[in-house]
Amino acid sequence: MKILLQENPLAPDNRAPADFSARYRERPAWITPGQPTTPPEVTAFRLQFDLPAAATIRVHLSADERYLFYLDGQPVGRGPERGSDQAWFYESHDLSLTRGRHTIVVLVWQMGALGPQAQIGLAGGLLFEAEGPYGELLSTKSAAWQTKPVAGISFRRPDIPVRSPFFVQPIQITDGASYPWGIETGAGAGWEPAIGRREDIAFPFGLYPVHRLQPALLPDQMASPWQGGRIRHVSAAAWTDPQAVVVSAEASLPAEMSGWQALLDETKSLVIPAHTQRQVIIDLEQYVCAYPQLQVSGGKASRITIGWAEALHLDASGKEKGQRDEVDGRTFIALCRDVCLPDGGARRQFEPLWWRAGRFVQLLIETGEMPLTIEAFNLLETRYPLDMTSKFSSSDARLDSVLPVILRGLQMCAHETYMDCPYYEQLMYIGDTRLEALITYVISPDDRLPRKAIFQYERSRLPDGLPQARYPSRDSQVIAPFALWWIGMVYDYAMWRGDRAFVASMLPGVRAVLDGFLGHVNRDNLLRAAAGWNFTDWTSGWPIGVPPEGFDGVSGVLNWHLVYALELAARVEAWAGEALLAQRWQGWRDAIATAATAHFWDEQRGLFADDLAHANFSEHTQCLALLAGVLDEAMQARVAEGLLNDGSLTPTTIYFSHYLFETYYLLRQPDAFMKRMALWFELPAQGFKTTPEQPEPSRSDCHGWGAHPLYHYFATLLGIRPVSFAFEQVVIEPMAGHLTILTGEMVHPKGLIQAALHFENDRVRGDITLPAGLTGTFRFAGKTQPLAAGRQQIEL
Repeated sequence: MKILLQENPLAPDNRAPADFSARYRERPAWITPGQPTTPPEVTAFRLQFDLPAAATIRVHLSADERYLFYLDGQPVGRGPERGSDQAWFYESHDLSLTRGRHTIVVLVWQMGALGPQAQIGLAGGLLFEAEGPYGELLSTKSAAWQTKPVAGISFRRPDIPVRSPFFVQPIQITDGASYPWGIETGAGAGWEPAIGRREDIAFPFGLYPVHRLQPALLPDQMASPWQGGRIRHVSAAAWTDPQAVVVSAEASLPAEMSGWQALLDETKSLVIPAHTQRQVIIDLEQYVCAYPQLQVSGGKASRITIGWAEALHLDASGKEKGQRDEVDGRTFIALCRDVCLPDGGARRQFEPLWWRAGRFVQLLIETGEMPLTIEAFNLLETRYPLDMTSKFSSSDARLDSVLPVILRGLQMCAHETYMDCPYYEQLMYIGDTRLEALITYVISPDDRLPRKAIFQYERSRLPDGLPQARYPSRDSQVIAPFALWWIGMVYDYAMWRGDRAFVASMLPGVRAVLDGFLGHVNRDNLLRAAAGWNFTDWTSGWPIGVPPEGFDGVSGVLNWHLVYALELAARVEAWAGEALLAQRWQGWRDAIATAATAHFWDEQRGLFADDLAHANFSEHTQCLALLAGVLDEAMQARVAEGLLNDGSLTPTTIYFSHYLFETYYLLRQPDAFMKRMALWFELPAQGFKTTPEQPEPSRSDCHGWGAHPLYHYFATLLGIRPVSFAFEQVVIEPMAGHLTILTGEMVHPKGLIQAALHFENDRVRGDITLPAGLTGTFRFAGKTQPLAAGRQQIEL
């Protein structure tokens, strides 16, 4: 059973050593094969031991880069939880063992340069540490661990189209003729003694270990059999490139579809004759992240390619997809795919080391001299166990009908870290993650994934103080606006959850970020664009998402963004008891806001320009200026008028519309909010099962940042928000607009906030229930009512 620890028993020991030889024997050790290996490489580590009596033993293990842990041939866990050189995670388990002989096997793989962008590799190896009297018996520092290379697994990159960066696990080819079947039991010959490596022996001299070990922060990822899906196409069509295969309706074999459906439904196996080719397309009818599991018998010299796609493309160029649920006549482009080469043995189970993602699965089967029996094809779904505890419903069926699409978009982007998308990149970008964390706060009491994200970004900071834009990552990327959104993440956590000690530990990083930006403020008190990618939004007309003057000039968008971040930082500093620092940030906020107003305000249009020449105007600049909260009433009214009515403004797209929605809430504009929700309302009819990255043509059909309307269901429509840090008080100010009914339950650190509200002619009635210990205020149409713990009637 996996255990989450509150302390770190494997932390480096800084005590003065009385005896270095004793320290050498006591400290945890990593082990590696006796012969040097070259990534990509899969290695098995084995320990066979006898236990004199039944016992429950706590063990800790980690590997570089990844591992699969087996006990007596049965899977125990996967890991380590994705980390970095600044925080390398290990898992802890309580193993209940009987008296007698046992075998531990850990499969460890290093991908090297072929690895996913988000998977950092350092020095390779396995660490296994048992507590108490079992340390000598089991630990890698002392026990007789053995190792052997795992043959038959190789990797290669897919051919990458120009517009589709691909940063995830490469193609895995598993050759059954070479693979050591049964390796998880420890069977077979060729095992050699492992060699040890101590990393923290010299820590008393200030020399840090290669792996800065930290206990895992998260529970196990979900591992559930996926039920569902239907066969959409079976054909004998030939193909030359398994990465892009046309689906030909003319070549289809409808008579075979029932047999394949029975296989999918787990009711019977299926035999593919010798010298046969088949293309089979499975529609999972949902977006799924899963480990595909293929079990076959016979079929020596066959080749099965398992490909994944979010949707099929109009053609092999990969530029457009069109209607997402159409198959016939389309091209199945499988950047994510794995290859299985059976050896002719019985019930051989093929499963890749890392999961795949998408809605459609394609099987390309080529048999040789022998028939191939497919005994089973299953999917083991994986993701972070993030489910929606909160509830929402309304009188507008569109809001309710798109909710599952939005929620699924978030869930598919939540794993050992948040990620931008599960198909193309699997990287945790700050801009995406802030929105994903906000959604998590309103739907689930579990805040471990947001906390981990905030912590990892803090550990990623570069010499200029800025956190890396995506982390963990094999290389360093700077997106300066994302660094400011990390400050927003710290602020959000302080408001919605409020662990004061955790927030305080992040504040040195917040100060470093702001000081890094202030170093780019010129004599006019205007921010000059910082080095790096100043991505703001995938707005048409903005090169690579950078606003006017955002490459190396003075940008209105970036200046108002800094003003907004300074305001958030000042609020958090004040809450943390740092009044002088709060005053410092307020001083800079006022100075830059004054300069931005003087240089970007366009009196004729009543708007803030994106550039000093006043040639460009966007919704983005107006939103940030309004959200910063520094405009006087008259100027705020003019900017609001322009934002709502000037159709020439450069519009926000899916990502930045979160800040547009925040502005609509500030301005109390429900009709504008619902109008801009049209893009989401259309998703189900277009065949989407998750939220896309950007307006068409969208590369990614599953992007977590597109799920942000779910946050606004609760925080904007129901209007439930913290009015003080740590959510100690609540304000409920619904933005109903045309809605006649709004009901919901939203998680709170103290329980559930419940609301059942009916609206008619600018009046509201219903009831609100607050958990014990929480008070607040209800506001509607200029009227207020105090709220106490428990249930109360509302009629205003």
